[in-house]
Amino acid sequence: MLRVGSEAACLACRNLVSTNMGVRFRVPLQKLHPLSRAIHHRYSGNTNPQRPPHRTAARYFTSMSRLPMRPPKPPPGSEGRGHQQQRNFWVARLASRLLKLRYILLGSAVGGGYTAKKTYDEWKDMLPDFSEYNWVIPDFVWELSEQIDLEKLAKALPEIEELAKLLPDFDKIGENFTFLKSLLSSGVSLGSEVKGASGLHLLLETSGDPPLKATDSSMAATQEGSDKQYKKSSDKERLDQLQEEMLRTQLKYQRMLERLEKENKELRKVVLQKDDKGIHRRKVKKSLIDLYSEVLDILSDYDANYNTQDHLPRVVVVGDQSAGKTSVLEMIAQARIFPRGSGEMMTRSPVKVTLSEGPHHVAMFKDSGREFDLTKEEDLAALRHEIELRMRKSVKEGQTVSCETISLSVKGPGIQRMVLVDLPGVISTVTAGMAADTKETIFRISKAYMQNPNAIILCIQDGSVDAERSIVTDLVSQMDPHGKRTIFVLTKVDLAEKNMASPNRIQQIVEGKLFPMKALGYFAVVTGKGSSGESIDSIKDYEEEFFQNSRLLRDGMLKAHQVTTKNLSLAVSDCFWKMVRESVEQQADVFKASRFNLETEWKNNYPRLRELDRNELFEKAKNEILDEVISLSQVTPQHWEAILQKKLWERVSTHVIENIYLPAAQTMDSGTFNTTVDIKLKQWTDKQLPHKALEVAWETLQEEFARFMAEYKGKDQDDIFDKLKEAVKDDSIKRHKWNERAMDSLRVIQHNALEDRSITDKPQWDAAIQFMEETLQSRLKDTESVIGDMVGPGWRQRWMNWMNRTPDQHIRNETKNELERLLKLHDEHTAYLANDEVTTVRKNLEGRGVEVDPVLIKDTWHQLYRRHFLQKALSHCSLCKRGFYYYQRHFVDSELECNDVVLFWRIQRMLVITANTLRQQLTNTEVRRLEKNVKEVLDDFGEDMEKKTHLITGRRVQLAEDLKKVREIQEKLEAFIEALHKEK
Repeated sequence: MLRVGSEAACLACRNLVSTNMGVRFRVPLQKLHPLSRAIHHRYSGNTNPQRPPHRTAARYFTSMSRLPMRPPKPPPGSEGRGHQQQRNFWVARLASRLLKLRYILLGSAVGGGYTAKKTYDEWKDMLPDFSEYNWVIPDFVWELSEQIDLEKLAKALPEIEELAKLLPDFDKIGENFTFLKSLLSSGVSLGSEVKGASGLHLLLETSGDPPLKATDSSMAATQEGSDKQYKKSSDKERLDQLQEEMLRTQLKYQRMLERLEKENKELRKVVLQKDDKGIHRRKVKKSLIDLYSEVLDILSDYDANYNTQDHLPRVVVVGDQSAGKTSVLEMIAQARIFPRGSGEMMTRSPVKVTLSEGPHHVAMFKDSGREFDLTKEEDLAALRHEIELRMRKSVKEGQTVSCETISLSVKGPGIQRMVLVDLPGVISTVTAGMAADTKETIFRISKAYMQNPNAIILCIQDGSVDAERSIVTDLVSQMDPHGKRTIFVLTKVDLAEKNMASPNRIQQIVEGKLFPMKALGYFAVVTGKGSSGESIDSIKDYEEEFFQNSRLLRDGMLKAHQVTTKNLSLAVSDCFWKMVRESVEQQADVFKASRFNLETEWKNNYPRLRELDRNELFEKAKNEILDEVISLSQVTPQHWEAILQKKLWERVSTHVIENIYLPAAQTMDSGTFNTTVDIKLKQWTDKQLPHKALEVAWETLQEEFARFMAEYKGKDQDDIFDKLKEAVKDDSIKRHKWNERAMDSLRVIQHNALEDRSITDKPQWDAAIQFMEETLQSRLKDTESVIGDMVGPGWRQRWMNWMNRTPDQHIRNETKNELERLLKLHDEHTAYLANDEVTTVRKNLEGRGVEVDPVLIKDTWHQLYRRHFLQKALSHCSLCKRGFYYYQRHFVDSELECNDVVLFWRIQRMLVITANTLRQQLTNTEVRRLEKNVKEVLDDFGEDMEKKTHLITGRRVQLAEDLKKVREIQEKLEAFIEALHKEK
């Protein structure tokens, strides 16, 4: 509000004649100060204050307000009064300027304080929540925080009303800003603080920069009281808190880990999909020996027999059974990693061990992500158990050893880099429990590995037995007669020195003079005292101690570089890498040439087909089969019901005609007919009909499934999948079990359908008559065919086709003619012949010179009467077409009594309802279960490599497999050669 006085007048004048804003204010003249009104009338040209100014004067005033301010020219006779007004005007302007500066300073102070508080609140919100860690802060800190009254500190700030009364003193404003800054740096809020923030503030206070000062005596007393209370707190409670906090943290990171693993799987899928489009993953840097081991693993999978293509170096460990070759390998690997046994065969399949140097002593299988810590006995035991399980799993039923390779990698500090293959020990005799071909199988596996011209043969010989009993030395001499790639190792030298009477014999062995074989080097080692519980370190100590005290080394029979497994491992590693560098590039060229030959063969034989290997072909076939099963669920309900109704009637029609209709109709009595029909239908429904219906539904499902498979086969499908699809279909049908619980409900439905006898309209009556006519005509046709076969060809066929009757057919024909005469005489004859009638017929035939048996007469009569009855039934069926009127009004007329039509209507209605029920079960349950079975069979086949190999065969498949493997081997070899050159 404007104040009454000079200040308000000046402000009004400033607003009216502002030279800076150029804005007009429409303020009533009565509310202005008298001085303002005078100025207004002066500049508007209106000398009479009571008369409002003219429009032109207002426009003049507005235009004048936009011009720079200058003293107006006083009119004549008013110079003294004009100077007084001009002086008052400048005083008013000066006062308004000073008042404006005061308000600016006041607003700046208030706004600065509010901005400072808002900035502090933002900084406080950015701090983490330390409330969960309050237990870390001692109790005396909280007591000290309770003693400090922050509200008093907040009251030290000046109120807004007090700031408004301050004079525009810049020094005072600077002090206010300094005070606010000090409050913000100390962490004291303008209002009340939360406990966590005050605790953090007090922690900062104890760190050496206290924002508030207290007396030393009060701080000491508070410290002593808080120390006592701190000591009284139970350690158990704090331990429980720590455990709870640890559990919460574990659960938190466990959930985070699960989420990351899930995201990782999804990302891997995306990356694999991108790989197919040419976007490759970032290669993980691998060691040199790991790259080489991967090549050998691929070769092992590619060709288990190691044909002449695989000439890559590897160290092959061979020896007699229990010669100590596994112990030598464990000493090189510096861990007891293999199963052990006393005198029995433990190595039942080749074990490829990739040795490399690493910071941790661990082992890992090629197809597993688990790392076994070889410094822990529990992991060592688990590793030995896993190796034994894999060996037993690889051995087929009825065999003792296997040629499947178990791939294992061992890393550790100080381990020499190389690839060793531990083979089953060579035996001389097959013992009880072994397969008869065990000895030959071991020889075949050993020769397959040793015939590689670049394989290093590590021949292990037991030094504690006579050299003449050795078998492996002859085998090695056959495979490497010149000894260019053989290293001979004599084990159990401690026992040999103790037991041998002539130590010179050991010298002859290590010098290569005793055995008829040659070698690059000869070594003597000790692999322990024979105890299975010895550690590697104890064996090393024992070996070093033995050779230090052995007279073999002291007397010069053995040289220092020929003893200990350490020197052996160094020599084998050097020989291995020398062989690798000499042969790997040559082998890479061999695989490159092989790749070229395979690609050329593919282009010539299959130019328009993709190179799909067995796994890719299986996935393609899997998708096709699943599409066929999905198509099965798209069959229309009308199609299902039509097929089910037709097949069900084909299955039960013989029973209905022979066991229900004919026996009841031949009674020639309406009441007996209905009674017989009801009894037989009830028995049929209770015992046979539901089973027959389910059998029909199951067969229909199989036939439709096979039909869809055949249709897809005809649509330019690859015939290479035929064998696989047939096997999937057969296995899926074998696994599918029909839901038997539906049988009870189906029985009730069928029973209710057959009990209904009320035909409601004429179309149903006509449909039943048509159904009856078709059925009887079909049966009549079958009966005519049977009679024709019995009596042979007629005179026209005999004349036109030069056919004759057999003697039996002649007798049948004469019997037929005699029985037909009997039927003409007795049109209403019963279904069975009386004995006297049979005798009469027989005598009549004998009178014509035809000898006939009574059984033949009855058999012929059955077919003739059946034909006669069906013909009469068809004629009666024609009469019943106009009998619906009498049926509907329950008129009794013997000529139009159509009970047989009602029977066929009941059968037809039961077929329709049963087909509908079975269709619902098929579409709602059985098709989905069959689809599930197909998926399970495909998944099982996908995991069984032998099954896929058996079902997907052919030169095209094998060629694609070879191409894929050779390309992979070549790429791995090139990467290995590149890394090998970089290492040089």
